[in-house]
Amino acid sequence: MSDKKGHWDKNIRTHKNVIYACFGGFSNTGLTAALASLEAVKELGLEEACIGCLAGISTGVTHVLGKTEVADRVITVDDCPMECARKVVEGAGFKASRSIVLARDIGMKKKPLHEDIGGDLKGVNDYVSKDEIEKANNLIIQAIKED
Repeated sequence: MSDKKGHWDKNIRTHKNVIYACFGGFSNTGLTAALASLEAVKELGLEEACIGCLAGISTGVTHVLGKTEVADRVITVDDCPMECARKVVEGAGFKASRSIVLARDIGMKKKPLHEDIGGDLKGVNDYVSKDEIEKANNLIIQAIKED
């Protein structure tokens, strides 16, 4: 941080790696991408990794762009082949060091949650698998630790 409490400027390094993840709550795969990314940050610590703001990077928020620019790696984690997180990051002028797509990389099958609305809508944990979260988390950590 700089001398002003809470102020950040471009000369200040914050997190070594930035994870831009799909937080698409419309499906089990989006929820898994979000939860696995959060788990990776919890496991590695905030100095090593953070979750980037897709809304901020896509709208040109200066400190979001700056923190992304000084990061060692930018990792995108998408749930499906649409790869929205990767496309948003690239649209802001950055290239992902690693692009993870859960449907491709761990073979997740996407289940839209709207199918259960008005019927038997379950709790979040009923739509995600601890095993798939762990597999995705491992991929994220591996991507961050790559040389």
